[in-house]
Amino acid sequence: MKADYKNWVPRGMLTGFAAGAGALALGAAGLGAFGKSKGTKALAAVTALGAAGCGTFAAWCAYARGQFSYDGKRKLSKQIVEGTAAYVTIPDGGVGLDVGCGSGALTIACAKRNPKARMVGCDAWGPEYASFSREVCEQNAAAEGVENVSFRVGNAKKLPFADESFDAVTSNYVYHNVMGADKQKLLLETLRVLKKGGTFAIHDIMSEQRYGDMQKFCDELRAMGYERVELIDTANGKFMSRAEAATMFLTGSTLLVGKK
Repeated sequence: MKADYKNWVPRGMLTGFAAGAGALALGAAGLGAFGKSKGTKALAAVTALGAAGCGTFAAWCAYARGQFSYDGKRKLSKQIVEGTAAYVTIPDGGVGLDVGCGSGALTIACAKRNPKARMVGCDAWGPEYASFSREVCEQNAAAEGVENVSFRVGNAKKLPFADESFDAVTSNYVYHNVMGADKQKLLLETLRVLKKGGTFAIHDIMSEQRYGDMQKFCDELRAMGYERVELIDTANGKFMSRAEAATMFLTGSTLLVGKK
């Protein structure tokens, strides 16, 4: 059995845009062929524009799925996951937490890098990511032969863990998807469950529009007593090129790493 970490661009998104493009194109053709009034011709033009838009998004989805695929040539998702996991260090016998584990890719990668420790992955597994589930995570761990992992339901807004429960915390491209939430508060909630002396590596699209002033946030963590806090730009060639980041809508990708 082979692990299936799914794809960050759902197949349904691709087929939906492709079907929409086809339907709108047919509608535009029909209106153009049989419509004689100015109103009908205008509607045909708008419908044709809609078809072009859906077609463009379908083409992007196909391209992005290929780039992100674990089975593709680029394997961008794998590079990002393993690049983030490289910053997660857990002492022997310790426990790490992956917030928003999805299909378990980062949880499992961290467990592999820390075979004498244990990783816990948690996720809300909402309907917007229907292909991701606890069962998928467990199947992927079994396929990889990784036993030092476990998975449970948990919401990033209020994690079901006590203060200072983990020796390391990590997350990858999760918080920007939590609609309406203050992203810095999400970070603080994750850091709440980190033990003093524990390490953190949180990767996301930390643009100022989404996250606010992250340099100020880092200064505040240092003032709180954090031993080390660093922001690392991952869209400058580290995980991807700037052109790839722009094409994949990942501009602003940043790692927040350090020690509490």
